Amino acid sequence: MEFSSRRRKFATTPQMELYGLPLQFYGQPPLENISLTEFETFAVERLKLLKTVENLGVSYVKLSEPYIKKLDLEFKNLNFPYRVDADDRKPQCGPSEYEKRRKDHISHFILRLAYCQTEDLRRWFIQQEVDLLRYRFNDLHPKLKLEFLHKNNLEYDAISIEEKRVLQDKLIDSSYGISGSTVEDQDFYKVPFQDALDLVRTRKVYLKAGYVYIPHQDVVTIVLNDFRTRLSKALALTARSLPAVHSDERLKPLLTHLSHCYVGQDYSIQKNVGKISLEQIDSLSGKSFPLCMRHLHQSLRENHHLRHGGRMQYGLFLKGIGLSLEQALQFWRSEFTRGKVDADKFDKAYAYSIRHMFGKEGKRTDYTPYSCMKVILSNPPSQGDHHGCPFRHSDSELLRQKLQFYKVSPSGISQILDLVKGMHYQLACQKYFELTHNVEDANFSLNHPNQYFVESQKILGGGKDAKREMVDTPQRSQGNSAFKNSPAPREKAAAPANTNASQDSAYMSEDLHSYFEEV
Repeated sequence: MEFSSRRRKFATTPQMELYGLPLQFYGQPPLENISLTEFETFAVERLKLLKTVENLGVSYVKLSEPYIKKLDLEFKNLNFPYRVDADDRKPQCGPSEYEKRRKDHISHFILRLAYCQTEDLRRWFIQQEVDLLRYRFNDLHPKLKLEFLHKNNLEYDAISIEEKRVLQDKLIDSSYGISGSTVEDQDFYKVPFQDALDLVRTRKVYLKAGYVYIPHQDVVTIVLNDFRTRLSKALALTARSLPAVHSDERLKPLLTHLSHCYVGQDYSIQKNVGKISLEQIDSLSGKSFPLCMRHLHQSLRENHHLRHGGRMQYGLFLKGIGLSLEQALQFWRSEFTRGKVDADKFDKAYAYSIRHMFGKEGKRTDYTPYSCMKVILSNPPSQGDHHGCPFRHSDSELLRQKLQFYKVSPSGISQILDLVKGMHYQLACQKYFELTHNVEDANFSLNHPNQYFVESQKILGGGKDAKREMVDTPQRSQGNSAFKNSPAPREKAAAPANTNASQDSAYMSEDLHSYFEEV
C-alpha cells in the first residue's frame, strides 16, 4: 500500500502531467534551468534525428517498412520516446521514460530558437517536425491516440460498433482502401467537417449532417494540419522575440552555430599527407570530386584564378584529401602564375592566406574543410564567384547543362532536378554520386564534400580507400571556427559503435565550453 501511495504521488507532479504522453504539440515551453552542456547535447541529438527524418523521407516511402525500421533504430540510439504500450503504464512512470520525454520537449524548443531566424530555416524545421509527428502518431496505441486528441482539444471520438454497422456501406463507398472486413477492424472518427476540409475537398470521407467519418489511417491528416498551423504561428512569435534572446552573449553564437550545424567527421586530421600527387588532381576531379569542387577546379583551370570564397572552399577541400602545405603552395602558385599574377605578386598577396589556412600564420587556427551545410547556408556566391553549392546556388537550366556536359543520363538529371526543386540539395548531390558511380544505393548520408571523395575512392578502389586513410577521429560539429581553437586536449575513448551519438554530443559540449571560456 505504501508503494502504491508513492507511485500515485509521483504520477501527479506537474512535470509528469506535462509528460504524461509519449508525444505532444509542444504548447507549453519548458520553465526549468538547464546547463549549457545539456542545452548543446539536446539540440545536437534532435538535429541528428531531424536530419535522419529528412534523408529517409526522400529515400523511402514515408511509413514504409524500411523507413520505419531505420527511424526506429535512430530513436533508440538517440534516446527519444519510443513505443510505450498503452496497457502497461509502468514504463511511463520510470525515470528513464520521463527523461526521454523531457529531452524531447526541451530539444524541440531549443531548435525553435535556432530555426526561426529565416523563412528557409522555418520551412525546413516545420516539415521535419511534421514528418516526425506523423511517424510517432501512427506508432501510438489506439487508446493513446484518443487520449492525445482529447488532450490537445481535438475532441474526436471513435464511433460505436452499432453506428459503424449502420453506416458500413457508406463508409466502404467513400473511404479509400476500405472493405467490409476492414470496416469491422478499424476505428472511424466523427469529426466536424470544417476540421477536415482537405479530406472533404478530395472526397475521401463520408459526410453526413455536418460531420465527416474519418478512418483511423486518415485522422493523422487532421492532426498534422493542426500541428503545422500551431508550429508556424509559434515560430513567427519566436522570431519576434529573437532580439531579446540574442542579447545573451552565451546563446547568440550557439544558436547561429546550430542553424548551420554539421555533426559528422571534420576531416581535419589525416595521416599519409602528401599521398596524392599534384598530377593526380585533374584525374581525381572527374572521378571523385563532388560537383561543387569539380566546378571550382574547372573554373580555376580555365581562369587561372579564384576569388577568396572559392580559394577557401576548394583549398580546404584539397587539404582534407591529403595535400600538404608545400603541395598546396606549389599548386596555387603554378595555376595563378599562368594568368595575370606573377610569382612575386603571388608570394606577397596569396601565399600568406594559404599558410594561414594550414594554421601556420595568424592565430594558427587549423581550419577544417567546409561541410555541405556551411557551403549551402553561408556566403552565397555573387557575380564572378565560383564557390557555393551548384544544387543550391545555380539556375536550374545552368545546372541541367552542367549535368549534361558531365554525361549524366536524362532520367538522372530529372531525378536530381526534382530533389533540387524540393530543396533537398544534399540528397541531390548524393543522387549525383550514385549516378556517376553506377550504384543504386550509396548506403551513406552525404553531409560533406570530403566524405564524397572518401566514399568515391572506396568504390573505385574496390571497397578500399586506395588514396588515403582518415584517422578515426571523434565526430564534431562544424559551423563556428572559434570552436576549433579549443586549448583543451581531447582524449581518445574506445567505445562500441552504438555509443557514437553520445560521444558526438560530448565532444560538441567540450568545444562549447572552450569557446565560451575564450569569449
